[in-house]
Amino acid sequence: MGVEESVFYDARRFAIVPMGLCYPGRGRSGDLPPRPECAPLWHERILSSLPHIRLTILIGQYAQAKYLGERRQATLTETVAAWKSYAPQFITLPHPSPRNQNWLKQNPWFDRDIVPMLRNHVADALA
Repeated sequence: MGVEESVFYDARRFAIVPMGLCYPGRGRSGDLPPRPECAPLWHERILSSLPHIRLTILIGQYAQAKYLGERRQATLTETVAAWKSYAPQFITLPHPSPRNQNWLKQNPWFDRDIVPMLRNHVADALA
């Protein structure tokens, strides 16, 4: 995102709200999907306590499914590529898992186009 570590971890500037808010357990190929009861129970409460949100980054398919609903595309790749359809309210990104290295190699447009755009939006939100 192009920010210093001290800025990223400043709770007055950044908030990270996970989809699950509780560990779902481990499956065969990584963590299980977020538990279905956690986001409906906590997200509205948490987000209502953050009245000055300037930028929301939807990371991964679960966040995109919840907040975009039927507006999201058929695949995560298509949803990330269609980021302009959701901006400025949302920026769509893949999950930054080490398991996604292959996805990044198959989609070089992400580093070329999306990462600079994200950095610009983050800088604008912090200004």
